Amino acid sequence: MQRLFVIVPVFNEELNIPDLVIAFAALQKELSDDYDVSFALVDDGSSDRTVMLAKELSGSLNLSVLCHDVNKGPGAAFATAFEYLSSRIVKDDWILTMEGDNTSRLELVRQMLTRTREGFDVVFASPYMYGGGFAQTSFLRKVLSSGANLVVKDLLDIQGLLTVSSFFRLYSGSALARLQSVYGAGIVERTGFEAMVEMVMKMVMLKISISEVAMRLDSSKRRGKSKMKILRTIRGYLSLWKSKAIWMEQATYGSTS
Repeated sequence: MQRLFVIVPVFNEELNIPDLVIAFAALQKELSDDYDVSFALVDDGSSDRTVMLAKELSGSLNLSVLCHDVNKGPGAAFATAFEYLSSRIVKDDWILTMEGDNTSRLELVRQMLTRTREGFDVVFASPYMYGGGFAQTSFLRKVLSSGANLVVKDLLDIQGLLTVSSFFRLYSGSALARLQSVYGAGIVERTGFEAMVEMVMKMVMLKISISEVAMRLDSSKRRGKSKMKILRTIRGYLSLWKSKAIWMEQATYGSTS
């Protein structure tokens, strides 16, 4: 049986944890005939009851909790998760990454897994595809999100992808292993939300095949406010071009570490 690892960074998500654990249980039940599903939360220095609640409510879930003593950012949380997986995954495994605020639509996971059988190494869930979109999201936030997405793709010359910043992605074990062999066990260097764009850049440089499925992002599923600081994140996106040449050299000649 193939294995599916579900990775979720969380920071002060006490209000979202109960629904998140329910969604985990539903996903595990739906996929149980085909996949051995396990879950890893990366707590990024929460000061509320996020970790306590996750452990209390996990029940029979195969759940691990990785903890940062202080808040470091979602990129750092993903780096911790990828390093944790580096000695555990094999090429036939699958790794799902998602938001911890219940805005990732887990009913799309089956569709994402189906897409992998077409030969793709990585599948993104995209609100920008036809059939996707946004619900209960402010007009300003949609404009800023779309604008940042376009600017980043233009400045960093990322072609053919509609979204480059979403957490909700499915990776093959072979794709992660290839990234780790070149860029290190944690894969990403940036600690903020821009780490997701960094990862796209590195996958494109390594010619890892990527597909997308349409997703309708419904912010009403989130309890509490988004942790993203828009201007800080946009600045982080725009700063990525400084490292582009270094990452390309590593992709061409292998890890320099």
